[in-house]
Amino acid sequence: MATDDDTPRKTDEELAEASIEDLKVRRAEKSSAMLDVDEAELAETLELPGADLSDERPSIEALPRQADEFTCSTCFLVHHRSQLDHEDAGGAVCTECS
Repeated sequence: MATDDDTPRKTDEELAEASIEDLKVRRAEKSSAMLDVDEAELAETLELPGADLSDERPSIEALPRQADEFTCSTCFLVHHRSQLDHEDAGGAVCTECS
């Protein structure tokens, strides 16, 4: 790209002022682009720990352990038989816990 050597150059002070002005403009644009959040509406959607959920229905269906699955005696997760490492007196142990 060709450069015109005859054009007046900006001093460091002018460059600093220009960049500060650009930052102020960007900050103003960014703050105007932020959404106003209604705190009351937000509070209605939050679920607090220990809230009474007795009238709520679960959105997923829990299935009982299948014939080809086992419950690890260490982590108590249900795994497929292919993840069985060994069985001892305490019960079955998965490959992740052994």
